Order: sequence, then C-alpha cells, then structure tokens
Amino acid sequence: MTLADTVVVVLFVGITAYAVLGGADFGAGFWDLFAGDAERGRPQRVLIEQAIGPVWETNHVWLIFVLVVLWTCFPPAFASIMSTLFIPLTLVAVGIILRGSGFALRKLVEPVRLQRFYGGSFALSSVVTPFFLGAVAGAIASGRVPVGNAAGNPITSWLNPMGVLGGTLAVVTCAYLAAVFLTADADRRGRDDLCGAFRSRALIMGAVTGVVALGGIGVVRNDAPALAEQLTHRGLPLVILSALAGVGSMILLWTGYYAWARVSGALAVTAVIWGWGVGQYPYLLMGTLTIEQAAAPDATLTAVLVSLGIGALVLVPSFILLYTLNLRDDLGEASALEDSAESAESAESAESMTGTQR
Repeated sequence: MTLADTVVVVLFVGITAYAVLGGADFGAGFWDLFAGDAERGRPQRVLIEQAIGPVWETNHVWLIFVLVVLWTCFPPAFASIMSTLFIPLTLVAVGIILRGSGFALRKLVEPVRLQRFYGGSFALSSVVTPFFLGAVAGAIASGRVPVGNAAGNPITSWLNPMGVLGGTLAVVTCAYLAAVFLTADADRRGRDDLCGAFRSRALIMGAVTGVVALGGIGVVRNDAPALAEQLTHRGLPLVILSALAGVGSMILLWTGYYAWARVSGALAVTAVIWGWGVGQYPYLLMGTLTIEQAAAPDATLTAVLVSLGIGALVLVPSFILLYTLNLRDDLGEASALEDSAESAESAESAESMTGTQR
C-alpha cells in the first residue's frame, strides 16, 4: 500500500463516519417531517431532539475532515469535483445551514407558528441535503466528473440516473438508520409507545431501502458499467456483507434486539461505502483520475498523516466520551427538552384559546 493509498483509507474512514453518524442525524430530520401535527408529533420530536441534540454539530466534523483531507492531499480531484458539481454542493451547504439554524431556533422561539416554521426548515433540509450528497457520489461513481476546472457539465454531471439513484438511496438509508437508532433510544428510555412506532418505521424503511438497492443494480449496470463490473468481482464480498447486515438488522429489530440492530445497520452502511471505494479503486474520479495521479507530494501526505495521528489521540477519546455520555443520557439534554416541550404545549394551548375567544 502506497502513502497515497493510506491517505485514501483515512479519507474513507471519515466518509464512513459521516455516512453513519451524520446520516442518522439527517434521517432523524426526515422523521421529524413526518411526525404529525404539533400535538401528536411532540413526543416523537422531543425524542429526536434528545437523541441528536448533544451530537448533531459534532457529527458534521466528519464532513469538514473529508473536505480538508481531499483538498490538501488530492487537490486535482478536489478542484474537479468542486467546480463541476458546484450546484449540488452549494445546495448541500445551504441545506446544512438551514437545517442547523432551524434546529437551534425552533427551541428558542415562543410563538408556535415560528416553531413550526423553523421546524419545517430543519425537517425539509434534512431530506434535501442527503439527496444532493448522494447525487454527488453518483456523479463521481459514474465517471461524469472529468479532470480540470469546470470541465464537466454542471447539470448532467449529477442530474442523471446514477445521481438520482445515489440521492434516493442516501435519503432512504438515512431514514432507515435514524429509525433504528431512535427505536433503541426509545427502548432505553422506557418509551414503549415511541419504541413501537419507530420500530415499525424502521422495518418499513428497511424494506424500502432494500427495494431501492435491488432496483439500483440495473441503473448501475447501464449508467456506470465500469463500477458495476468491479462491484461484481472485487467488491462482491462487501456487497454481500452489506446485504447480510441489512437483513440481520431487520431480524434483530423484529426480535427486539434493538442495540444490536444499530450495530448491524451501521455495518450495512459501512459495507456499502467501502464497497464503492473498492469498486472504484484505483480511481478517485472514476475512469479519469487515479489516486497516484491526484496525490500531493509525499511530504504533504506524510505531514497530514502525522497531524491526523496526533489529533486522533485527543479527538477519538473525546468522541467516545461524548457518545457514551449521550447514550447514558448524562448530558442533561433530556430534561431540558421535556421542559421545552411542556412550554411549547402551554404556548400552543394559550394561542388556541386566544383564537377561540376572538
């Protein structure tokens, strides 16, 4: 394995972490959108905020990590991707901003109409953002990003069968991951009603994800034949692992092993990401730019790896501590959100009574 290959492995670790952790965050917003009206959907939305509130900003660190490593270590690939796919990437950036601001502000405003407005911004952005991230992945995987500054078509590079497949698969996978994670969170908190609701959604969305993945086989063969060939050969073990892990997570959900279902669901997504990487190897831009061609000088790659190794000594234990405390509900987020929910309910009742009097 060359130095550049090592950096690519590190890069895919970051992509995997963002797909699993950030993906679950996006999926939580998906379920926020379909939770129902303000009264019926409040318990679900409180659970969603309890689950992602302490970690939603942390999860986006992985996206920054991926962008910085790609920019520093593989500048030709970074320039080509950013200049050709600037439309979906701009929409991703706007979506992340609107999502974050909506999530934060809806807890700070008192009028119910504003809570609904910011909540809608959070939820809709949680669907739109992963779609365009998936479209970017589809564009790269299908070989529609040529080398050079704005060398590819800014529209057809991502608005095509592979782009649509990538976007759709990203949305349904995020929704499935979130439903699995929220089922486990509800079970841990003793909320049987919410556990059952999210368990049903996870099973349904798991089936939907499987249908989209199976239907996507034909799309990949027709629209990205080079990738399809490698996926059926070199990447086949990971494809099989992803399918087995996905089915396993459904069985674990059905039988009530919710914590293990989270592990199996995350493994299924991880296998998909690494299957893509193995299938595309040795290309960074499928069919046009190899890893070695795109790599920065060895001195730069070495400096980045050393810096990341030193940083990992501090950051990895910090991440583990944060996620552990969140899983134990030791961050004080739950009670604060429940108080917020009660305040919102009181405000809505007061507004309703005022409207009746008028």
